[in-house]
Amino acid sequence: MSDFVDQCRREWRRLGVPDPLADEMAADLASDLGEAEAEGVSAEELLGSSAFDPRSFAASWAAERGIIPEPPSPGTRRRRPLVLVAFTALAALTLIVAALLLLTGQPKVSLVRTRAAHAGVLPVPPAPFVPPGTTRQVLLHANTSAPVEWILLFLAVVALGFAAWLWSNWGRSRPPGIST
Repeated sequence: MSDFVDQCRREWRRLGVPDPLADEMAADLASDLGEAEAEGVSAEELLGSSAFDPRSFAASWAAERGIIPEPPSPGTRRRRPLVLVAFTALAALTLIVAALLLLTGQPKVSLVRTRAAHAGVLPVPPAPFVPPGTTRQVLLHANTSAPVEWILLFLAVVALGFAAWLWSNWGRSRPPGIST
């Protein structure tokens, strides 16, 4: 049974149980197992199913003593927070929309200005000669929303980076032995 005690010691070390407490717990465990063996009681009878899982036994015993936080039961396992899922989905959708708008160049704005030759109200910048009596059209096609789309794309990339950082921290913030 010293192998069982040694495995428990390794688990306590991994969980960060201070050495004096781990030594005390190991001595208690070895003593209890020795007494049980002297009385003809097997380790399985003394420890139940924990006799086959020293890591789980060590973690639950340390949690019962208040040395480490108690691991949640499988029914109360942490789930990914709904807000984080929604934030990630919104950031991804924003990235896709901004990229599509930039690729298609939509919406476009057209500005048309006409001036009759006799209207002369506004000063006209120097332009090529236009014979009197004709009209001149100035057409300007521009994607006026492009700066907004670039800003939106940049913010979406930053938001996705932030979401990735939150996801990675969420995965590392779980207590030892908890898996999703």
